[in-house]
Amino acid sequence: MFKLALKSLFSRKKIVLLVFISLSLSVLLFLAVQRSSQISRDSFSRTISGTDLIVGSRTGSLNLLLYSVFHMGNAVNNIGYEEYLALAEDEQVEWAVPISLGDSHRGYRVVGTNRLYFDAFQYGAHQNLEVGSGELNFESPFDAVIGANVAKDLGYKPGDSVILSHGVGKFTLQQHDNMPFEIQSVLKPTGTAVDNGVYVPLEGITAIHIGWETGMQTRTVTVEHALTRNLEPDSITAVYLGLKQRTAAIRMQRDINNSEGEPLTAIMPGAALYDLWRIMGSAETIMSGLAAFVVLIGLVSLLTSQLAVLEQRRREMALFRSIGATPGDLFKILFYESLIVTAAGCISGVILLYGLQAAAQPLFRANGLYAPWTLLSLMEWALLAVTMIAGVLGGLVPAFAAYRRSLSDGMTIRS
Repeated sequence: MFKLALKSLFSRKKIVLLVFISLSLSVLLFLAVQRSSQISRDSFSRTISGTDLIVGSRTGSLNLLLYSVFHMGNAVNNIGYEEYLALAEDEQVEWAVPISLGDSHRGYRVVGTNRLYFDAFQYGAHQNLEVGSGELNFESPFDAVIGANVAKDLGYKPGDSVILSHGVGKFTLQQHDNMPFEIQSVLKPTGTAVDNGVYVPLEGITAIHIGWETGMQTRTVTVEHALTRNLEPDSITAVYLGLKQRTAAIRMQRDINNSEGEPLTAIMPGAALYDLWRIMGSAETIMSGLAAFVVLIGLVSLLTSQLAVLEQRRREMALFRSIGATPGDLFKILFYESLIVTAAGCISGVILLYGLQAAAQPLFRANGLYAPWTLLSLMEWALLAVTMIAGVLGGLVPAFAAYRRSLSDGMTIRS
């Protein structure tokens, strides 16, 4: 009966092909929503680890997380460099890494920091940053270290020079071309926002803004002149803190948020990420619902096509009965047809999912998202199982209709 069902489908290949395409694309959308949600969660959660607190100017926790870690958006205000020094000297703090944002290079964010960033910052399962090429020299104010995506997309290598731009626009006429930076090393890929950064010393950030006190370049300053100046910054954007005792994080967070001095906000990255997932959860639910609705439409189209041709196949069913086929045999033929089309649609949807992921890898990489090649997750298997069960149950409708048809009903010509 299975082979007979295959031949029956092949005899109606045009309409079956349309239903198959519709179902495949529906399954693809259903799985793609789930996988993109998982990729986003995994990528965001692995961007930073081992950092107990992030401190910035008074703002919302999500805003501080997005601009300080993911380099999305901008800080409302900076914090004084003295505040950073005070935090670094606190007896509860093991290390403090300053972060200064505000400039860019050909669309990539420039991050001002110090040498400690490359030793203390961790991502994923407490993985340290590693150098892919060059030497990790970060002593001169005009040294630079770049992320893997910057090197790949712009064709940079150690020894090349980069000119930073004032502001964060991809195209800007305000260039700091009087003070180029020399790339010392390229970091290994991390699958995080680190890959999209250009890292320079804080002193370099101060140097290139000499003569920009009004927000516009009022005078040109040479590298030699800048090196004679005190290049300690007046302010920075945020601070990453690693504590000696992680249990002290809540208490220190409360003390920073309630301090009477400069208004600051301290967040725990894990808690801020949880708030982000809670906000994104509503959008994910809506997208999943829409995807499920599309799958339902695909299954309805399968059911509709079977019911539509069932009337045309009454003579065919009668001939089957005349050569000895039982009503149960007719039931099996219609049931197998639904099973074959549904299974083929699910398999095709999975193949298309991996093809789409392969095509989207450059986009994931450009946005610092980690999209590893993995087998289907339990949730994705569950979605496929639900689709298969729904398709099989839908196939019971025309199968029962064929089962109830009698030989005389099929052979009688109705006026």
